Amino acid sequence: MTDSVNRATPTTLRSWLRAPAPATPFQARMQQMWLQWHRFCANHSALFGLLVLLVIALAALFAPLLATHDIYAQDLAHRLHPPSADNWLGTDELGRDIYSRLLFGARITLYIAGLTAIIITPLGLIVGTSAGYIGGWVDTLLMRIVDIFLAFPSLILALAFVAALGPGIENAIIAIAISSWPPIARLARAETLSVRKMDYIAAVRLQGASSWHIILRHIMPMCLPSVVVRVTMNMAAIILTAAGLGFLGLGAQAPSPEWGAMLASGREFMLNHGLIAAIPGLAILFTSLAFNLLGDGLRDVMDLRHE
Repeated sequence: MTDSVNRATPTTLRSWLRAPAPATPFQARMQQMWLQWHRFCANHSALFGLLVLLVIALAALFAPLLATHDIYAQDLAHRLHPPSADNWLGTDELGRDIYSRLLFGARITLYIAGLTAIIITPLGLIVGTSAGYIGGWVDTLLMRIVDIFLAFPSLILALAFVAALGPGIENAIIAIAISSWPPIARLARAETLSVRKMDYIAAVRLQGASSWHIILRHIMPMCLPSVVVRVTMNMAAIILTAAGLGFLGLGAQAPSPEWGAMLASGREFMLNHGLIAAIPGLAILFTSLAFNLLGDGLRDVMDLRHE
C-alpha cells in the first residue's frame, strides 16, 4: 500500500506541473519554473558552467576544512617544490602551499564579483528605467553621464579610480562598480523604452499612479530578467578586472591569496616553474568561462520573448 502511494505521488506532481490550465497563481509560477529548468537543462554548456560555479563556491565556502596548510605559513626550505603528496599543487616562491591559497583566493574573487554585482544591478536598473520612462532632460542628462563612463575602457577607468582611492579590496570593488554600471543602465533604458508604451502601463497611469510607482512596481520587474542575464555575463569582465588590479598591486595586497596577486608573484618563475602562475591563471579562466556559459543559459531561460 505504501509503495503504491509513493509511486502515485510523483505522477500526481508531474501532472500538476503539466496541467494545461493552472488553477492558482502559485501553480502557474511553479509551472513556469519547471519549464525554465527543463529549458536550462537542455543547454549542456550552461549546465556545465553552473556545475563549475557550484564547485568553486563550495570550495570557497569550505576552504578552512579543505585546506591542508596555513596559507600564510612560509617554508623557505621547500620553496618552488613541484606537486607532491604533501603539497598537491606545489609551493610558491616563499614555500606556501598553492592549493590552500587557491581555495582561499576563491573566497576573495567571489566576494569581489558578488558585491560588485549587488552594487551595479540596482544602480544601473534605477538609472536606466528612470531615463527611459521619464524622458526629456532627465533622459538626456543621465545618458550623457553614461556616455562619459562608456568613453573609457572599463579597466582603465577602474585603474584611475582605484589609484585615486588607494589600493585595497574595498576600494577595488568601488572602482570596478563605478566602471561597470553604465552598460546595465543602457540596457535597462532600452528595455524601458519598449515597455512604457504597453497598454497595461497606460492603464496604471490612468488610475493615477505616480511615475516612481510605475517604475518600481511595473517597469523594473519587466527589465530585471535582461539585467540579471547581462550582469551574469559581465561577471567574467568583473573577475578579470579584479585580477588585473591585483596583478598590478592595486587590488588585494600581499600576503592575501587573491588570484591576480598570486599570478603576479609567480610571473618571475614562469620559465622554470610555470605552475606557480598557471594555476591561478587557470582558476581565473575557468571561473570566467563558467559565468559566461551560465549567462548564456540564463538568457534562453529568462528572456520573456524567447520561443
